[in-house]
Amino acid sequence: MVVGTIIPVAAAEEHLAGRLRPFTTTIFATMSELATRTESINLGQGFPDTDGPEELREVAVAAIRNGHNQYPPGNGIPELRHAVARHQRAWYGLELSPDDEVLVTVGATEAIAASLLALCEPGDEVVMFEPTYDSYAACASMAGAVPRLVRLHPPDWSYDPDELRAAIGPRTKLILLNSPHNPTGKVITSAELDEVAALCRSHDLLAVTDEVYEHLVFDGTHVPLATLPGMRERTLTISSGGKTFSFTGWKVGWVAGPAPLVAAVRAAKQFLTYTSPAPLQLAIAAGLAYPPEAMHAFAAGLAAKRDLLCDGLLALGHTVYRPAATYFVTTDVSGVAPGMRALEYCLALPERCGVVAVPSSVFYDPADPDAGATLVRWAFCKRDEVLHNALSRLASWGP
Repeated sequence: MVVGTIIPVAAAEEHLAGRLRPFTTTIFATMSELATRTESINLGQGFPDTDGPEELREVAVAAIRNGHNQYPPGNGIPELRHAVARHQRAWYGLELSPDDEVLVTVGATEAIAASLLALCEPGDEVVMFEPTYDSYAACASMAGAVPRLVRLHPPDWSYDPDELRAAIGPRTKLILLNSPHNPTGKVITSAELDEVAALCRSHDLLAVTDEVYEHLVFDGTHVPLATLPGMRERTLTISSGGKTFSFTGWKVGWVAGPAPLVAAVRAAKQFLTYTSPAPLQLAIAAGLAYPPEAMHAFAAGLAAKRDLLCDGLLALGHTVYRPAATYFVTTDVSGVAPGMRALEYCLALPERCGVVAVPSSVFYDPADPDAGATLVRWAFCKRDEVLHNALSRLASWGP
């Protein structure tokens, strides 16, 4: 079983290993190319249309000019590893050794790939929640692992605890948890975290957590799974600076956790990219030193954009599942496009309205064609005038 509907490229399949044939081209590439071809507003892919803090850009520029242009250490520059350790202590009370419990990666996506490659044997099972970010299934497949899916249900995107318990079997190696969650914007609740932690402890499972939106929370509180009793020693926590500081193209992430697990991930990671650019690592290290009020300001600015887009889509007839965090809002389009599936709607939208969004069905198991069939994900990490323009264009949708 794999997760994520991918538009296939027939030419690749002749040579591509079978386990990767469902993952030839992502929906994000397809929709972004469609946005460019039709000159549409791209609310599909999650990247801001403005850069982050000027002072962080200047740190990177100064580092380039001052000669930080050769290979940095494979586990990351000391400045960033220490900054991650200080950040985890200040925000969550987690104590980490920057020398052997923090590993810098090329974004969170590489961190997830390296973690699954390092920890999973072929045939091991990875429990994950759907809708799920599309790289998870691809990374599991590269490791020879098998996803076991637990459904999140709107409107609050809760899961059935019995379904989670039933997903765990004798081949389960780890639980992959994403909170704040992409694509739904859900912040996993304390009760849900307690359930996950209890299952990890009782079944002696590892946990890998994707927390890249940790500072972009509008409602509720983000709590790392590693802070719960008995979880520090069995959890790898993954995050990055790209989303927090609006530098998604910098691709600076990290894995933090107990030294034996981090060492295992390092063994896989060193043969993927070895390291990421030192100037960008230095800039993200400076960003992690920002005081809480500065971090909260990033979230406050995005919360206003969330409300702008959510209110606008609601007024246009969408059923809106207002997110508690992240860059994204999910809507049900059955009210504005009766009888249409989300993929059909999203493919028609650029030509008819000049706007691009992503059908949420791509985040579900393709073996269940009705899952997420009328759900669409929209990105609101754009300038206000762009969001207003998109809503104006969407108003032209008609029968």
